[in-house]
Amino acid sequence: MARFHQARLAFGDRVLWDGLDLTVEPGEWIAVLGPNGSGKTSFLRTLLHQYPLSSGTVEVTEAVGYIPQQHADDSDAMALRGRDLVGFGVDGGAWGVGLRGWARRRRLVDDALAQVGARQYADAPLGVLSGGEQQRLRVAQALTADPTLLLCDEPLASLDPANQQLVVDLIDARRRSANTAVVFVTHEINPVLPHVDRVLYLVGGQFRIGPPDEVMTTETLSELYGSDIEVIRVGGRLLVVGGEYSHHCQGDAQHSDGAA
Repeated sequence: MARFHQARLAFGDRVLWDGLDLTVEPGEWIAVLGPNGSGKTSFLRTLLHQYPLSSGTVEVTEAVGYIPQQHADDSDAMALRGRDLVGFGVDGGAWGVGLRGWARRRRLVDDALAQVGARQYADAPLGVLSGGEQQRLRVAQALTADPTLLLCDEPLASLDPANQQLVVDLIDARRRSANTAVVFVTHEINPVLPHVDRVLYLVGGQFRIGPPDEVMTTETLSELYGSDIEVIRVGGRLLVVGGEYSHHCQGDAQHSDGAA
């Protein structure tokens, strides 16, 4: 689905990662974790060919779906209907597809809405929909591409636990039904932990890749952060604590140091 070979990404003197070798397999779920500013969103942007690598190579399958971050001001979009948002996945956000393309566009939109169970509010203005309903539509938008690789940028942000689980279940259903690979950037490992095959943890220009049980450990995170980090498992959930990196019940050590 995607392959990095000896990949390096740097902005001036700031190196986000170097020597990254990673192959994303069909049907695999990779969680990308790390503190703010560690390069998680930049990682997705290299897969979307928005950021060129400083060195090394990245190869990506053609069928890519993308679920962007949800912003608070999205709810102001009263003029935009749910099906309009989903339709942007078909036409790239450009208005007007011509008469020949209209039937195909409508079919793709309706199919995607059905996949995520959003037909009942397809014609409602975005501004009257809840955050969970809007995010359900963004999943549908990504599915219009019939992706073999689904890139998710903080899709759980600003959602309550019930809606977080709903979004995770929708993405996992797509993964299982179509063998779609998932690259999932998040600050919250616990909602996706049962589905994750591997973790890519980015911090301070370093990285670790492996199964959650190998990466999300006291020893590994302490080494990456260069300070004492403790990983506690409580009822199948992870709690990562340690000094300024204390993080309440989400399982991802983080601090505020700029954009992700």
